[in-house]
Amino acid sequence: MENNNEPNNQIQIELPEDVAQGIYSNLAIIAHSSSEFVIDFVRILPGLPKAKVQSRIILTPEHAKRLLYALNDNINRFESQNGPISADNSSGFFPPIGNGPIGEA
Repeated sequence: MENNNEPNNQIQIELPEDVAQGIYSNLAIIAHSSSEFVIDFVRILPGLPKAKVQSRIILTPEHAKRLLYALNDNINRFESQNGPISADNSSGFFPPIGNGPIGEA
């Protein structure tokens, strides 16, 4: 007999068409306060002196750590199928990723 009092642990996630197309980013700037992590996704184009933030994601510290674990797991699976990802920044093209505190909301 099925217990109908147990909550359904499935979440239905909707992906609107405009969001499904995605936004290209080739730089992430990460900052944090005591209560949140802020990740700004930026698109830098060659030859242009200015770049705009394309999207900003604000996470609790717990969710930021879960994101770290999920990215690490996915990168490990990708590299096991496709070989190592080179993330060399010796050319100095990309500015350093920010990790200093920001003002709290």
